[in-house]
Amino acid sequence: MQAFIADGPLPDWEAEEEQIDRRDKQLRAIPAPVTAEEAKALAACFGPDDCYGVAWTLLHLVETGPNPVPTARPAADANEWHQRLWIRAVNGGLVPET
Repeated sequence: MQAFIADGPLPDWEAEEEQIDRRDKQLRAIPAPVTAEEAKALAACFGPDDCYGVAWTLLHLVETGPNPVPTARPAADANEWHQRLWIRAVNGGLVPET
């Protein structure tokens, strides 16, 4: 997990295939469920797009944590993946829509 987090946000669609594959392998090596602290750290790793589906894997891993991430409505200009996590938490009844 440390290597994945240390590499920062996921690359975009323009990245080299090797880089995307490496990030995917790092992510898939992280055991679920994750802790609340791990989920928060992982949520900081979303990139600008879905990174050929890798962002969906990341989203599902973040959701294995014990608490929703984020716990408050993201700003309007927040990353689309943070928005998506918020909407899924609201729709799942995990947080009130405010």
